Amino acid sequence: MTTPEILINQQVKADSRSLTWYLICRTAVITLLLGGAAIFFLNGSVNRTLIPPLFFLIGASYAEALVSAVLLKKISSINLFIQMQIVWDLLFVSALIVMTGGVESVFSFAYLLVIVSASFLLSRRLTIFASACAVILYGGILDLQFFNYLNFFNLFRSVPDGSFFSAIFVHGVAFFLTAILSGTLAERWRHSEEQLQRKTIDYAELEKMNRTILSHISSGLMLINLQGRIRSFNRAAADITGLSLHDVYDQAAVEIFPGLSFGSITAPQSLNRAEGYFVRQTDEKLVLGYATTPAKGGHGENLGMLVTFQDLTQLKKIEEDFKRSDRLAAVGRLAAGMAHEIRNPLASISGSVQMLMENEHTPPDDRRLMGIVIKEADRLNGLLTDFLEFARPKQPVKEPIDVASIMDRLVDMLATDHRFKDIEIKQLYADGIILNLDQGQILQALWDLAINAAEAMQGRGQLTFAIEEQGDSAIMVEDTGPGISDEIKGRIFEPFFSTKEHGTGLGLASVYSVIESHGGTLTVDRGSSGGARFILQFVGGEN
Repeated sequence: MTTPEILINQQVKADSRSLTWYLICRTAVITLLLGGAAIFFLNGSVNRTLIPPLFFLIGASYAEALVSAVLLKKISSINLFIQMQIVWDLLFVSALIVMTGGVESVFSFAYLLVIVSASFLLSRRLTIFASACAVILYGGILDLQFFNYLNFFNLFRSVPDGSFFSAIFVHGVAFFLTAILSGTLAERWRHSEEQLQRKTIDYAELEKMNRTILSHISSGLMLINLQGRIRSFNRAAADITGLSLHDVYDQAAVEIFPGLSFGSITAPQSLNRAEGYFVRQTDEKLVLGYATTPAKGGHGENLGMLVTFQDLTQLKKIEEDFKRSDRLAAVGRLAAGMAHEIRNPLASISGSVQMLMENEHTPPDDRRLMGIVIKEADRLNGLLTDFLEFARPKQPVKEPIDVASIMDRLVDMLATDHRFKDIEIKQLYADGIILNLDQGQILQALWDLAINAAEAMQGRGQLTFAIEEQGDSAIMVEDTGPGISDEIKGRIFEPFFSTKEHGTGLGLASVYSVIESHGGTLTVDRGSSGGARFILQFVGGEN
């Protein structure tokens, strides 16, 4: 609804309220005025003939007020109804003057009350028009009385002729002056009230817009008062933390956010950028970036501290992924430059030692030492091969494949490996989940994860393979080993990082590289039995 429409609606409501109060006040004035006069005449010794007309007018005013109150709820044109009320009042006062002596009536001032009332209910132009009607009605009554046309009401030319003309002149001037003055004052009053209403509406709209903005911005926002308690908490803050305004209202900020440093609340300082942590009720740890600024009131008084914050958890994860990619790129460049330099001398060493071993006169001890050299050279050559495969992964050749068939083939391969002799393998997946994958690379990656799990369980435990299809498809490999601690969880996919005594540190790094080349993600968390759960996430469906 626009501001003009709001103003029009409020004006209509104001007119209805004003008219209601006018009807109430008019009834009260008539009751006091005419009722008091009737009681005065009733107790006096003269003019007792005026008592019935006065009570009749009082009853008529009550009936008109009752009808008006009923019609007020049903009428559509409030201005026309107000004009009708003023016309009724002018006629009512005229009837009162006729019944109470005409030129000698003491109730001629009642016209002034009607004119003043009209100035607050009608425009200045209509108020002057109402005063003109009052002059015409009053002058008409006196003219009719002067020419003895009101003998039926016992109105005669009871005063000198000049009194009629002076009464008309004095009352006419008084009516017009009252209309002009009261109309001007009423116009100014209405203008001031309209400006006040407009300003109130502007403030209301501004507050509504501010609330809308605060509830829709993506950054969390909270206000901490001078006592260090949270007094405001927007929707984004609730979405980030999982806490509602009801949960945090009037709670100590340092208790709700122990991982953030707010500094002095009573003398807050602006803090452009800082990082902290927040632990949700689900034990999920979030990295928050936040800034603080002093909160000032309209007169510059200190209200506390305004804190804005964002969830940087995913951003930090992306940052770590970029760093890992940079490291992998550096490893690739290093591998390209050193591969041939290492392999050529290694091949020469291995070939030379083999030729020495073929000599019949080589002592047994020397032959044993030469065998160790050849064995270690082969091991170093294998390590170099793995390193090159990791550093220069082949681009996957994707084709639509039922993921369950890869898993079944992997389980068959594991069944023939002695390292899985005492390991129970569970298969929790169904057929029919089709993904575009390089079958050989994915099978090798799952094989590496299975070997890693077997070594973590030391050959005993349970290995679970599962496939979930909720949005994006995910392959899960879970073991019942000791799991991966939070301290090293962020480094296990780094090349050459290993917790095993003879590990090369390239197994999980190679798996990560393969999944990344497929456009997927590889994450690890704690399984239901406390072991490690590796999740291979792929974009669902065929693509």
